[in-house]
Amino acid sequence: MDENLVFDLTRQALWIAVRMSAPLLIVALVVGVVIGLFQALTSVQEMTLTFVPKVALMLAVFWVTMSFMTTTLAGFFTDQILPQIIGS
Repeated sequence: MDENLVFDLTRQALWIAVRMSAPLLIVALVVGVVIGLFQALTSVQEMTLTFVPKVALMLAVFWVTMSFMTTTLAGFFTDQILPQIIGS
């Protein structure tokens, strides 16, 4: 196994990790900004106001995108990792 191959597989794995985590991180960012603006406008400083909606929406997005994440990770494993294991 060549070191360039290891670097290429690592780069691809990191890119897949970014693609898989992007929907959850985007939802957390948007919900956090919206709730932060709401708290700043209304002067309501309740900690559970930020935590509960963010967690609930992240769980919903995770549930919706779970098939995408599983397909992406399984595809990477079968297309990239398994041929390297079998070939060596």
